[in-house]
Formats: sequence, structure tokens, C-alpha cells
Amino acid sequence: MLASSRQTSQTTGAFFSACLCILGVCLLQFPHMQQLISIQKSASLETLEREIDAEKLRLNLLKQMPSFGYTNLIANWIYLDFLQYFGDDEVRTKTGYSLSPEYFEVILKHDPRFLEAYLSLSTSTSMYAAMPERSIALMKNGLKSLSPWVPSKSYYVWRYKGIDELLFLGDSLNAKQSFQQAANWANNHADEESKQVAAFSQKTAEFLERNPDSKYAQIATWMMVLNNQVDEKTYQRAIVAIEALGGKVIKNPDGSTRIRLPKQD
Repeated sequence: MLASSRQTSQTTGAFFSACLCILGVCLLQFPHMQQLISIQKSASLETLEREIDAEKLRLNLLKQMPSFGYTNLIANWIYLDFLQYFGDDEVRTKTGYSLSPEYFEVILKHDPRFLEAYLSLSTSTSMYAAMPERSIALMKNGLKSLSPWVPSKSYYVWRYKGIDELLFLGDSLNAKQSFQQAANWANNHADEESKQVAAFSQKTAEFLERNPDSKYAQIATWMMVLNNQVDEKTYQRAIVAIEALGGKVIKNPDGSTRIRLPKQD
């Protein structure tokens, strides 16, 4: 009876410890973010930078805090914070996007199988924060926790990695390997989307094998960015990049897009 009582007491203690942890995360979660959101248009750059520093400290603390089994919940909360941070165009034009990889270090530490986060990581960190090395390193680490079957459509992470390697580092060798892995993983599935991803990724890998420095490969990769249902800013950046490479983005009457390639590489 005494042992049972002691066990119940320990279980209750563990439960309250977990609750206190989650409460701590909640308390950390909202105040600084609300401060960031409510900054007035007239705020000085110095004030904005102080808020960014405070947010970075909060994220570093969350990175080290134990989750007590609430990993997915914490990852989702931080992802919502990231969306608010990334979507604040007015402040981001003043301070930049340097916190983007910090958010994803926390998110993917707690939930490396959070598939939707990887696309946001690629866009925000490689394209906007100009830190493709950080983005690729985070994806590479996250892939250790993925398999061809878990989570569903995990092959997209290899594609995002390949896109970053090719477009932002010009690393056609590693990009080829990433696209080949995307094809290999997608080939484990019989649905139509997976078949299409496998075929296109395989063709991209083979093309990079034959033409490692081709601008056609870069144009095709920017086209992948356009097809990823990205925000308007990213969409426009992709168009600018394609046209800088000599291509032309043409809107079809049905709303879809096609690319007119340059006459010579």
C-alpha cells in the first residue's frame, strides 16, 4: 500500500513537472512575440534590434529546455511565432531575417518530422536571410530522423536541399545527389504525386550529371520554387532570377505558368 502511494506520488509529481514545463513555454511563447508584433511604425532601429536580441535569447532558452513529451506542441507553437515574424514585412525590411534559422533550430529539434517546416526553412533562411549553409545543415541533420516512409512525402526534404545547394551555393554535385535521393525515396510509393516527383527528380539528377554548370538546370530549379505554392515575394524573386538567367516566365490563360528558355546556354 505504501509502495503504491509512493508510486502515485511520483507519477503526480512528474505530471506537475510536465505541466510547469509547458506553462513555462507558454509564458516564454507570447510576451516577446507580442512585443515584436505591436512595435509602432516609428520605432527606431535600435529599439527593433533590442527586441530581436530578446527574441533570440528566448529561442536559445527554448532550444535547451526539456519538452517532457510535448515536442510536437512546442514545435507547432514556435512555428506560429515564426510565421508572425516572417510575415511582418515592415519590420523585416529594417532588421532583415536573421532569426529565421534560429526558429527552425528549435522547431526541428523538437519535431524533425515536421514536413511543412522544411519548405519555410528553405525559403526564409536561404532566400531571405541569405544563409543557405544554415538551411542545408538543418535539413541534413533533420534527414537523419526521416525515412522514405515517415513522414509521408518525406522525399520533398531531399528536393528542398537540392534546390538550395544548386541555386544558392552552385553545388551541382551535392544537388545531384540530393535529387537522386529524392527520386529513390519517392520510388517507394505508388501514388501519382510520388511517381511524378520520382521521375522529375531522376531527370534533374541525370541532367546535372551531364551538365553540372548549365543555366537550364538553374532555371528548371527556380521553376520548382514557383511550383511550391510559395508566397508572392518568393514568387516574384523566382521570376527575377529566371529572367536574369535568360528565361522568360509566361502566364497561360488558365493561370498556370510556363518558361521560355534562352536560345543558348
